[in-house]
Amino acid sequence: MNDSSTTTPVPAAPTPSAANASTTVLVVDDERENLEALERIFAREGFRVLTAESGRRALDVCRAQRVHVVVTDLMMPGMSGIDLLKALETVAPDAEVVLMTAYGTIETAVEAMRAGAYDFVEKPLKRMQMVKTVQKAAERHALVAENRTLKQELSALKSGSSGPRPIVGSSPALRRALDIAYQAAPSTANVLVLGESGTGKELLARAIHERSGRSGAFVAVNLAALPETIVEGELFGYEKGAFTGAVQKREGRVAQAEGGTLFLDEIGELSPQVQVKLLRLLQEGEYEPLGGRTRRADFRLIAATNKDLRQLITEQRFREDLYYRLNVIAITSPPLRDRQGDVPLLVDHFLEVYCRKNGKPRMELAREALEKLQDYSWPGNVRELENVIERAVVLSRGATLTLADLPPQITQAERRGSDLSFSMGTPLEEIERRVIRATLDHTRGDKQLAAQLLGISARTIYRKLADLNEPDAAE
Repeated sequence: MNDSSTTTPVPAAPTPSAANASTTVLVVDDERENLEALERIFAREGFRVLTAESGRRALDVCRAQRVHVVVTDLMMPGMSGIDLLKALETVAPDAEVVLMTAYGTIETAVEAMRAGAYDFVEKPLKRMQMVKTVQKAAERHALVAENRTLKQELSALKSGSSGPRPIVGSSPALRRALDIAYQAAPSTANVLVLGESGTGKELLARAIHERSGRSGAFVAVNLAALPETIVEGELFGYEKGAFTGAVQKREGRVAQAEGGTLFLDEIGELSPQVQVKLLRLLQEGEYEPLGGRTRRADFRLIAATNKDLRQLITEQRFREDLYYRLNVIAITSPPLRDRQGDVPLLVDHFLEVYCRKNGKPRMELAREALEKLQDYSWPGNVRELENVIERAVVLSRGATLTLADLPPQITQAERRGSDLSFSMGTPLEEIERRVIRATLDHTRGDKQLAAQLLGISARTIYRKLADLNEPDAAE
């Protein structure tokens, strides 16, 4: 069913505030007139505004971009505002949601608030009321985020680790991995993160922990970096006198992760002896420190590897029963070569980080240098890209990074092929988006030339980009 009433006329807006400029508002309404009116209202107030004409399209937008406040119609065909609100708990759990309808009742308002809505507004909408409601929702979002950051910093201080780095990117491959991670986060299920070295497996593990609701610390252990002889003691701890050199009691990483998350990186390196003890811990929820008594444990386990565990099972180097205990939910961290569209975002992020770290003014990247970075296949994945940017920032003498600032393996690499491949069952919208984006990359952003190559008009490209919420649509 469709709401028939529209927003009241829009008077001249006051000067937008700086706080509004940092807030992204997603407006969801199946009625185009209301959608455009709200878009104008929020844009004039300085907000960054995104729009969607259905609940499912809104979910796609939230998967692709960070949204602070969602303003959605209640009565929409297919997916109602309440249904969207509930779905956002998985896709964008941090977003504040404001529902609007011309059919408001006490019962509906109570249902919306119980489902987690920030506020409930009846139509016809008043401009100032809507603006104030969204501003307050944005303030609440900022307070919640600040509180979460403080908790993370406190947890990091307790565990002796540095704070988590953000996951940068919006490519379909990364979004698919994040969708599974965010959906799995509130559960207690063990997670196995697969992927090549340097793809950010620990970042995915931290993202799961941050959204898990667990109050304990995130404790990371790189098993490949530990000598085999001390792994058992590091994980399970030991009592004083348990072995030569054990001059005092030591808590293991399992105990440190009590109430939180234990992340075991390079799980394929675990010795058969320790695999047996880890299996018992996962099955029975208990373990024995070296020289100590049985203890209970409450933690969430996330393991990661860049090896083929099934092959290790065939070679009798990894226990099959442990594999199935670990592999309740599997997530593949995609290689950077499958995230070509994320390279500019990652470059921008690392430039910001390493210019600040080295006390240099914010640098820019020459277009030809960015093209080389996008053409490179990145066998070392994101870690290699980060190293390249850090090196360039440190050695560059100018304000702009050029080809001369990049290492030879980048500048002398052959251009990657432009063939596209799609898995069976890939949605047509996703295929269309990737073809348009790949063609624009090939034409260096020239939409007229891209339109000629695709056999469509330039206007169609602009419209398609707008429908797909691509940034070039606004150019």
